Amino acid sequence: MVTAAANRRGTRSPADEASPAAAPDVAEAAGLQLSGVQELPWLVAALAATLEHQKGHAVMVHADPGIGALEFAFGLAQAWLCESGDGAQRPCSRCVSCRLTRAQTHPDLMLRLPQHLALQHGLAVEYDDKRKPSRQIRVAELRSALDWSVTTSGRGHGKVLLIHPAEAMNAVAASALLKTLEEPPAGMRIVLTTADPGLLLATISSRCQRVVLPRPERADSLQWLQQRDVADAAMLLDATGGRPLTALRWHAEGLDARAWAAIPSAVARADATVFASWPVPRMLDALQKLAHDAALRACGAEPRFFPRASLPDGLDLVAAARWQQSLLRVMRHADHPWSEGLLAEALVIEGAQIWQGVRAPSPSTRPQPRAEFSGSRFPNA
Repeated sequence: MVTAAANRRGTRSPADEASPAAAPDVAEAAGLQLSGVQELPWLVAALAATLEHQKGHAVMVHADPGIGALEFAFGLAQAWLCESGDGAQRPCSRCVSCRLTRAQTHPDLMLRLPQHLALQHGLAVEYDDKRKPSRQIRVAELRSALDWSVTTSGRGHGKVLLIHPAEAMNAVAASALLKTLEEPPAGMRIVLTTADPGLLLATISSRCQRVVLPRPERADSLQWLQQRDVADAAMLLDATGGRPLTALRWHAEGLDARAWAAIPSAVARADATVFASWPVPRMLDALQKLAHDAALRACGAEPRFFPRASLPDGLDLVAAARWQQSLLRVMRHADHPWSEGLLAEALVIEGAQIWQGVRAPSPSTRPQPRAEFSGSRFPNA
């Protein structure tokens, strides 16, 4: 076992697995260390409103990925534990409790994240460096947090358990949480985040006060990214679907606007080398967005994720729809141990069919017969 915060040598972080050109300590390089909402201005008003109106012991934060759900939940926990005097703005960021929270050493704050996300945010986590970090919150991890919740508060201002994202709990872990939600220990508060409340047990959702975070305005996101020296911020923001934190992480991992804009022409040539070293989930996300935009262009609409100039007129709508279905089938098995090169080649060859009506491919780039993905015909490792 290793503790990631204490010993990163010989470990592999999710940033290494989730980027085409991952750099070490991506969270630090991007300025993405967990620090609440102070650095995310679009969440400040939502935090103030939640603190004013929140009455229960459990809050569910519902937000799209990449806009700051974890940072908001962390800021809420910091405000609950803040020791500033009555009438002071919380969190004050100056008291001992706030400093402990920001240093992630507060004795009354417990975070439960999947191991791969904890590593991504530079949080201390123990895991077996011979295995890939877990993408689930396991029952043993949650039960240890629940055992902690019944112990005496270290600073006498209650305790906070933060779970992000709640849908990462497996079924046994979710069931273990239910009793604490029903009968929490005195002074105990719980904050969960989720991108899709429908994935949670109805009995968990019904016991939480829901807070829905708005997506930031495009102008605010662009200004925030430009202040962090993100080149071609507009294109990266479009590529991520308007999610500024995701755009910043992509920038820190080495995915720039030029590489993103080159994807359509590479697929048109049936050239899968553009995805060399890309992990399967990132590649599938890009191809799904390209299939979506190709279908829009085939209908005469404007693309959402890729530049208009990269998608010509005359694309094949039927081929785009058929490709989308293939991609969806593969995405259901994103954690399968794929042979990444073979999978990329098969998907790109199929995607190239969309461009057949635009121009005839050269002999060196002529697409092969369309690959089908069903049953046991996935390209295996």
